[in-house]
Amino acid sequence: MTSLPALLLLALGLTVAEAQLRLYNLRASDLPSDLLGTSDGYVQVYSGSTYLGKTAVRKNDPDPWWEEEFQHFKAKEGDELKLEVYDQDLLFHDLVGVCQRQMKLGTHTHDCYLKKGGVLTYTYTLDDINQ
Repeated sequence: MTSLPALLLLALGLTVAEAQLRLYNLRASDLPSDLLGTSDGYVQVYSGSTYLGKTAVRKNDPDPWWEEEFQHFKAKEGDELKLEVYDQDLLFHDLVGVCQRQMKLGTHTHDCYLKKGGVLTYTYTLDDINQ
C-alpha cells in the first residue's frame, strides 16, 4: 500500500532525493569495564534498515578510536542512522548503548551518551547526489 505523501510525490513527478552517506571518525571515551576487565569495544552501523557493517574490536581500551569509514549511496535525508556499541566477551557481546539520529544534509559531529556508560563521538556527511 502506497502512502499519501508518496502518492503526492508521484503525482507531481517528484522523487525522494537519494544522498550519499559517509560516516567516519568514530571514537569512544570512558567505556565501562566489566567482570572480565577493560572493554573490548566495537560498533555496528545501520542506515535506515540497511546494515553497513561493523568496526574492528579494540581490545582492552576504554577510549577506542576506529579507523573504518562507512558509506551508503542510497541514504535519504530523514533516514535513521543507528550505531550500536558492544563490548565483546568470550560467551556473548554486551550491548553498551545505541545511538539513533535522523540524518540531515551536510556534515555533523555528535556525542552520544551510552546507556551503560561512556560516550560515542562520530561524524557523518550526507550529500544530495541529485544536485
